[in-house]
Amino acid sequence: MKVKKILLAEDNPDDEALTLRALNKCGVINEVDVVHNGRDAVDYLLAKGEYQDRNPNDLPQLVLLDLKMPMLDGLEVLEIIRREELTCTLPVVIFTSSKEESDLTKGYRLGVNSFVCKPINFAEFSESIRQLGLYWLLINEPPPSTM
Repeated sequence: MKVKKILLAEDNPDDEALTLRALNKCGVINEVDVVHNGRDAVDYLLAKGEYQDRNPNDLPQLVLLDLKMPMLDGLEVLEIIRREELTCTLPVVIFTSSKEESDLTKGYRLGVNSFVCKPINFAEFSESIRQLGLYWLLINEPPPSTM
């Protein structure tokens, strides 16, 4: 069985390193692809631009999406991928420092599957990642790839 990927869309190098370290620490074996801006997240998921050679049907099992990114913010990314048939059911978790109620509301209106605020403390951050990984990669039944 092929191990599914995680797409991490994160522009902050410190948060990227913390997330990768936490995933590794809690034993997540999934390969993690990282993009650093919203435009690259969309291009990756829709196999366009720099990612045009990627098989568009080889989607990640989970997208961890930061909100405050350059080029397109996370909400714009979410809006675009939810309009596309190929990515409209893809599990997306907004993983952000934002605690703005408007971001939370808009995220859910646009179809995010979960909204998680990044804890500041590394132990709590790691535990959040562990729980996300456990639920979204092991417990949750993803949508069929032929939907």
